[in-house]
Amino acid sequence: MSKIFTTQLIGRLQKISEQELDIEDAARLLAQALVGEGSIYIFGENDLRSVFLEAKYGQEPLQRVQEWTGDTFEQLSTADRVLIFSRNIANEQVVVLAKKLRSLQVPFVVVGSISVKDVNPVENLADVCINLHIDTGLVPDERGGRTMYPHAIAALYVYHSLKFRIDEIMGDYAFGS
Repeated sequence: MSKIFTTQLIGRLQKISEQELDIEDAARLLAQALVGEGSIYIFGENDLRSVFLEAKYGQEPLQRVQEWTGDTFEQLSTADRVLIFSRNIANEQVVVLAKKLRSLQVPFVVVGSISVKDVNPVENLADVCINLHIDTGLVPDERGGRTMYPHAIAALYVYHSLKFRIDEIMGDYAFGS
């Protein structure tokens, strides 16, 4: 089972890495807050709050990062950027957040699994969507179903990919100024 899980996880991470242009676009959008007067707000649904914890308290923290719970919009401005992590980007909470952010003209990125069977308005609202590709479990179980949904691992992989690109962009910006 461990070998199946590892193989499947590596396959999902590879699919994420193939979204290189979306990751680049998202990093550029997020870096705009750091070049300007804004902050990067991270919303992590449930266990995906781990992304904010890594961004804030990890070995290489992201500058001007704040946690956002989605409860209030008053602290957000058009200079800020929001990074939303959800298991499924079509869930009701993400749709509500996306509509409100779009109406306030606050740029945002959504990261989560995108199911082809869902009608997904978030893809048309977000500036960038990055697919985690974990819409089914990675490992078959004995009852014919599937198990193992490593959303947090995939989300952290996306975060680190974004952080790497943001650091490159900020380095180029500092060097060019």
